[in-house]
Amino acid sequence: MTLSIGAPVPDFEIAATGDKTIRLGDYRGRKLVLYFYPKDNTPGCTQEGIAFRDNIDRFSQLNAVIFGISRDSVKVHEGFKAKQQFPFDLLADQDEALCRLFDVIKTKNMYGKQVLGIERSTFVIDENGVLLKEWRKVQVKIHIPEVLAYLESLA
Repeated sequence: MTLSIGAPVPDFEIAATGDKTIRLGDYRGRKLVLYFYPKDNTPGCTQEGIAFRDNIDRFSQLNAVIFGISRDSVKVHEGFKAKQQFPFDLLADQDEALCRLFDVIKTKNMYGKQVLGIERSTFVIDENGVLLKEWRKVQVKIHIPEVLAYLESLA
């Protein structure tokens, strides 16, 4: 099953930093910004997380909660979050359930080999759990202003 814009996102439950279990249903009444990224402690993923971190106040003013998601373990996420001082939780999708739901696992070329990896993507879910917007093949440098502009257009 893959999601489409305007459709409800099935409730999910996933392990997160801070010894939490995140459930979609617990965030009714808030917008969710889910950003999928390939790997903790890599340059592009660090830059993207820092850009979300540095704009957290604007996201909060727009009633939006941010979650970063990769296939790294909660333990690895805890180190990454602490090192970069992320004020949001990172979700550990080690079984790729969320990655598959949002269809972000893609074939990539790494060092001449075909590998399956996460395509950098962001999704906005509304206060009622409906998928509103998606960005795929995200370009880190311009992405956060795009997401903020979209959220501001909803206000």
